[in-house]
Amino acid sequence: MPDMPDAVAGFASTFAGMFRAPITEQYPEQKEPPAPRYHGRHQLNRYPDGLEKCIGCELCAWACPADAILVEGADNTDEERYSPGERYGRVYQINYLRCIGCGLCIEACPTRALTMTGDYELAGPSRAGLIYEKDQLLAPLEDGMTPPPHDMEPGTRPENYYRGEVTG
Repeated sequence: MPDMPDAVAGFASTFAGMFRAPITEQYPEQKEPPAPRYHGRHQLNRYPDGLEKCIGCELCAWACPADAILVEGADNTDEERYSPGERYGRVYQINYLRCIGCGLCIEACPTRALTMTGDYELAGPSRAGLIYEKDQLLAPLEDGMTPPPHDMEPGTRPENYYRGEVTG
């Protein structure tokens, strides 16, 4: 009978919990904002003039432990320039059926092209809809941005973009 006080304490805890108000979120009618450092949906960022930050280096795909990222880089040309460097991410996919939200891809990105937003609604009616393509991941164009492909700002080099010296 030495376990009797433990059992009584357990029943007392259960009995006290029966009279507390329930903690229920009314999702999806009332959407609560996520925590400030929540890892949600990924976003491919742009420079202030509209060029993409992704240089197609594939480091994010290499860092992903779940193998959820596919990147295929391609070379920029004088006629079609998508990023300030020599290369850009021609194909960029994230499979949210595999993504574990660890953020290792964010840490691996040398140009801060990839970040995570607070968007947590990642459900869909089909499995194919949870493989996000580049056009779904790219940040929207803001006022003053020109959609790529276009030339770099006159008189700038790729280093100016990487240092944050290009304001658009």
